[in-house]
Amino acid sequence: MIWGDIIPHINFLSRWLLFFAVAYKTYQTKEKGWALLSAAFFINALDVESYIFGPLGIELSAEIYRIVSKIPNFFIAILLIWGAIHLKYETTMLKHVVYLSVFLVASYVWLLLLATNVFGDDFILSSLFPSFAYGGALIYFGLVLKRHKISGHGVDALFPWGLILLGALNLTYPFTRNLDQFVPVGFSLGALFRLIAAVGAIKFVFNPFPHIEVSGKQDIPSGAFLYYTKDDVSGKFGKWESKSGLVMITREDVNTLKQRISPDATVFWITRAKEGRLHDSPAIYAISPTKIDILMDFIAKALQEGYSIIYIDAIEYLILENGFENVFKFLLNIKDRVLTRGGTMILVVDPNALETFHRKMLEREFLGD
Repeated sequence: MIWGDIIPHINFLSRWLLFFAVAYKTYQTKEKGWALLSAAFFINALDVESYIFGPLGIELSAEIYRIVSKIPNFFIAILLIWGAIHLKYETTMLKHVVYLSVFLVASYVWLLLLATNVFGDDFILSSLFPSFAYGGALIYFGLVLKRHKISGHGVDALFPWGLILLGALNLTYPFTRNLDQFVPVGFSLGALFRLIAAVGAIKFVFNPFPHIEVSGKQDIPSGAFLYYTKDDVSGKFGKWESKSGLVMITREDVNTLKQRISPDATVFWITRAKEGRLHDSPAIYAISPTKIDILMDFIAKALQEGYSIIYIDAIEYLILENGFENVFKFLLNIKDRVLTRGGTMILVVDPNALETFHRKMLEREFLGD
């Protein structure tokens, strides 16, 4: 089988891998954003392409194909943008509804103009808006993933980068589609970028944390607790750092910390100095204080895998970078997830670093002695 015969199969397979990865993510999280993205990748897997329709015995005339082939671009673009907005903001605001509505109206008008042959035989003009919409949506979704869901430079980072490169390639489609020498190159690059995204998506969805089996009964009470010094935590919970199933979000020196904690613990060191995995056992990751969305996703995955103790002492730094309201929502999200699983959340904060109103809000939600 020559390279030209392999490419369509890679293209076809990677489309379905992307769909199944995102669909499984929807099943894991039950989030609206991932559900919208699942629909987008499902439509993309059933795109109007000859290598998909041919084996099914479906043939489209050139006139029909000219219009029908543009429709998925608009459907996929609207779903990608809508889903990415939900991932970024966790909701759809009025301004987003207005933007998406304008886009839908513009898409309808463009298809109407295309059906009435206003563009004539000008391929570049007729393909410009659909290709830019689809390519731009892929780039936007990739950037949202990179900035809010996927941290570091591991295999899972291939997910957003593959989408960004695929989106950039689609921006060139109106100008390169009729260049005979570029067509096989462009088709190969599209398959490659889509495969890169699929590999990253699978890693992102299926392999974030090892499964933790806690041996014996944990002699640490469940609940969400607030303390003003680390010594207070030790006085309440004893040698809590050596417990199995621990996740720490901290500013403490990780070189000394890794000597004290359990080998199966996971540490997120909040810093701007570096990013990515720093140590294997215990697992230590450096992550920017502004990426609390990514941090939340990591914690949710850790809880799913059996981690049961969440310790946080970097609150002041997180507030400085994100504002109190965003950090408070972040903490409540973690608290709800921990309590529903019968786990323990320990929060250490300097009361002098908080405004009185903010301190009372934390004290109302988290128990002390």
